Amino acid sequence: MSKTKNWILQGSYFETCNCETACPCVWLQPPTQGDCKLLVAWHIEQGHLGDQSLDGLNVAMACYSPGLMIDGNWQAALYIDERADDSQVDAIVQIFSGQQGGHPAILMSFVSEVLGVKKVKIDYQEQGNNRCMTIPGIAQADIESIQGITGGQATLSNPPLCVVTSHPTVVAKSKNYQYQDYDKNWQFSECNGYFSAFVYQP
Repeated sequence: MSKTKNWILQGSYFETCNCETACPCVWLQPPTQGDCKLLVAWHIEQGHLGDQSLDGLNVAMACYSPGLMIDGNWQAALYIDERADDSQVDAIVQIFSGQQGGHPAILMSFVSEVLGVKKVKIDYQEQGNNRCMTIPGIAQADIESIQGITGGQATLSNPPLCVVTSHPTVVAKSKNYQYQDYDKNWQFSECNGYFSAFVYQP
C-alpha cells in the first residue's frame, strides 16, 4: 500500500456498457442482460499525484460484472496512455487501483480480479453531444447523448452507484462499442452510455 499523497484529477469521462439505456446498475438493480460489460474512458485535463503532473493523459478501464454490480466480483483491465512516462504510469496505477483513496478506491473495492495493466495508444475525443474513444486493436466506443423532454441533454444526478460523483451525468446511447482483449470479445450498439466532467480527489 502506497502512502497517501496530495492528488487531484479533473477532466471529462464517458462510459458505455451492454445494458439498455439507462443502465439500471446505477440504481442497484440487475443488469438488463444479466451481466454488465463496461468500458470507461477518462481524459485528464489537469491532474497530479504529489509533484507528478498527469495533465493531458488518457486512461481507460474495462470491467466485467457477472451479476448485480453492488455484489462485486468484478474483473477489471486498466489501460494507460502510451505518452505517460514510468513515473506517470505509477501515479495513475496508484490512483485508479484505489491505493490513494477517493472515489476510485470505492469503485475498486468491487473488483476481485485485475486482468492486467497495459500502456497503449488511447484516442479520446469530444464533439458536441458525442464522445469517442479508440484503443487500436482493443477497443472502440462511440456514444451520443439523449435529448431531454424539455430540450437539451437528459441527465441523471446522485444515483447510489456511479463512476463519477462530482457532476450530474448525461444519459447517452452507444452508436458502436467493441472490446477485444484477454478472454473478452464484446460488440454492442444502441446500448447505454453516460458522460460528464469529473473530479477525483481523496
